[in-house]
Amino acid sequence: MRILGLDIGEKRIGVAVSDELGLTAQGVAVIKRTSDKKDIGEILKYVEKYNVSKIVVGLPKNMNGTEGRSSELVRSFCEKLKKSLNVVIEYWDERLTTVAAEKILIQGDMSRRKRKVVIDKIAAVLILQNYLDYSSR
Repeated sequence: MRILGLDIGEKRIGVAVSDELGLTAQGVAVIKRTSDKKDIGEILKYVEKYNVSKIVVGLPKNMNGTEGRSSELVRSFCEKLKKSLNVVIEYWDERLTTVAAEKILIQGDMSRRKRKVVIDKIAAVLILQNYLDYSSR
């Protein structure tokens, strides 16, 4: 049983997938946003390819724990996603995952241009790995 991790942004969606044992997360892709319908179609391809039973979506919360406009956009997209897929969707607090992903890429001496291309995938990996680590306790 694999789990898909998503970092949903306004311009891109980072995609990660767990191994079959649910121990580790690997980056899979970055989907460039075009329309909800096409974006959902792209996610569906990964759900089918990896035989996914659950999707963990990063929920962007404010530092004080409240939900703002970004959270509303993610929830709205996920409601549309639920109608298209027969998969459980769970939300995971993603505060500071993009910041952590950027730090990892900077430490790896990656140029700003290259970081922009992969940062969403790394953020999806961090979201999913944090979820897997928490769930294994």
